[in-house]
Amino acid sequence: MRWLDKQRRRALLLYNVLRADFHPPEGAEPLGMSDRGALFLFSLFMIVVSLGAVVWLFATGQAGTVDGLFLVLTALLSAAAFALYVKFVIGRAMAAQSQAASQAAKAAAKPAAKPEPTAVAQS
Repeated sequence: MRWLDKQRRRALLLYNVLRADFHPPEGAEPLGMSDRGALFLFSLFMIVVSLGAVVWLFATGQAGTVDGLFLVLTALLSAAAFALYVKFVIGRAMAAQSQAASQAAKAAAKPAAKPEPTAVAQS
């Protein structure tokens, strides 16, 4: 039981450390790139590297061996996994953009409110 409590405390500590908001030093400029943007660029890089490895294995003739075949399959699987992530990110961005555009179109299409006629007092 004591071991479980110790493990739970470690997990919570690690979670809090990983979720911490690290601020840049005073006067330093932030990088200006979101986490999603960095992951998107990293995913594109990994796709290019994986496909480059496949091309290299075929160009050098190593893809004809059993080990080379497994390396080709591993590289293609890695490229496919990152390509699925890129597809997901692009789909989410396009959905958010179309939702914002439709909300703007609804706001523009809404007719202006007509002023209510006021009763004129007769004297």
